Amino acid sequence: MIQPSHLEYILQRILSTSDGISDINITEGHPFQAEIDGQLTPIFFEPEINSLTAFQTEAIAISLIRSNRRLLRQLLSTGSCDLSYTIAGRARFRVNIFSQQGKFSVVMRLLENHIKSLEELNMPKPFYQMAEEKNGIIFISGSTSSGKSTTLAAILDAINEKKAVHVVTLEDPVEFMHPPKMATFNQRELGIDFQNFAQGLRAAMRQSPKVILIGEARDRETLEIALAAAETGHLVFATLHASDASSTISRILGFFELDEERQIRVRLAGVLRWVVTQRLMPHIGGGRVAAMEIMGSTLLIKDIIINGETEDKNFYNVIANMRPMGFQTFDQHILDLYHDKQISEETAKVFCTKKSVVGRGLDTIKAEAGEIEGLGDKLTLESES
Repeated sequence: MIQPSHLEYILQRILSTSDGISDINITEGHPFQAEIDGQLTPIFFEPEINSLTAFQTEAIAISLIRSNRRLLRQLLSTGSCDLSYTIAGRARFRVNIFSQQGKFSVVMRLLENHIKSLEELNMPKPFYQMAEEKNGIIFISGSTSSGKSTTLAAILDAINEKKAVHVVTLEDPVEFMHPPKMATFNQRELGIDFQNFAQGLRAAMRQSPKVILIGEARDRETLEIALAAAETGHLVFATLHASDASSTISRILGFFELDEERQIRVRLAGVLRWVVTQRLMPHIGGGRVAAMEIMGSTLLIKDIIINGETEDKNFYNVIANMRPMGFQTFDQHILDLYHDKQISEETAKVFCTKKSVVGRGLDTIKAEAGEIEGLGDKLTLESES
C-alpha cells in the first residue's frame, strides 16, 4: 500500500498541471492521465512514470480503500466500488475503483468546493421554478459526467437561500457540501450512513424532510418509494442515466413489471413536475458547455405519460412547440449555442437528437449571417409570401 502522504503528493502534482482537470485516470500500461476540458492527457512529473505497472495501480487502489472491509468486499465481489477521497484544504474526489482483465484501475472525479448559483450557471427560468416547487418529483438525467450534480447543487442552493426547510440528501458519495443558510441540510453518504438507496430513502421518510435528493434512482424499490414520497407532499429530486426526456420516462417504466405499467404511468403523471436531460459538449476556445432538454408538466405531457407516445403525439414535438413556457429540446438549445458561437457546426451535428432538424436550423442561421449565398434571400421571399 502507498503511504497517504505519497498518494497526496502524486495527486497534488497532477492537480498543479492545469486548472481544467475534471478527472484523474490511473490505468496499468499508461502514465498518470488527467481529463482536461474533455480530453484525456498524459501527466508527467519527477520521478517520471511512463507506464504504470499492475502492482502500482493496485497499491494506489488499496491505499484509497484504506482498510475499509465493506469496500474491499464490494470490489472483490462486484468488480468495482465507489468512495470519496479528500486532500485537506485542496480537493475532494469521487473515486471509482474497478477491475479490468484482473487488474485494478482508478478514476477520480474532482469535485468542486464552490457551489455555483443558478445565476452563475446562467440557467433559464424553469430552474428557478423548480426551486419553488412544493411537492412532486423532478428528474435530472444524462450520461455520466454530464453535469447533473452541478445542476442539482445549484437548485438546492436556491432553496437554501430562500426556504427554512429540512433537506435530506442520499448521495454516492457526497459531492457538494451545502453550508448553513436558510435551510437545514443532512447529507448522507452511501456505505457510511446507509447501505442502499431504498433503505436510505425509507429512513428519510421518517426524518421529516420537505426536500429529498436521491443521488441515483437505480432500482425499482428506490423509484417506488420516491413516487410515494412525492405523493405524500415531499419535493423529490432524483438522477437517472437517460439520453432525453422520452428515454427518461421509458427508463422509469422499465423498472416495473408490465402488469404494473398502467398504474405507474398514472402515478408518475400525477407527481412529475420536470425532466431535465443534459449533454456536455466541447466549447469553442476550450472548456465545455451543457446542452439541456427541459420538459415540464402539462395536460398534454400527462396524457402522453399515461397513454404512451405516438408518431404525431410525442414528447419531442410537444417540448419543441412549448418553448414560450420554457420547454426546449436538445436541438433547439444546440442551435442557440451555435448561433451564439459557443459550439462548432461539427459539435452541433454530433450531439443533436434529430440531424435533419438541426441541419435545417444550421442552414438558416448561416443564411441569416450571410454565410450561404442566395439562401437568405430565398428565406426572406418565402416569409413574405
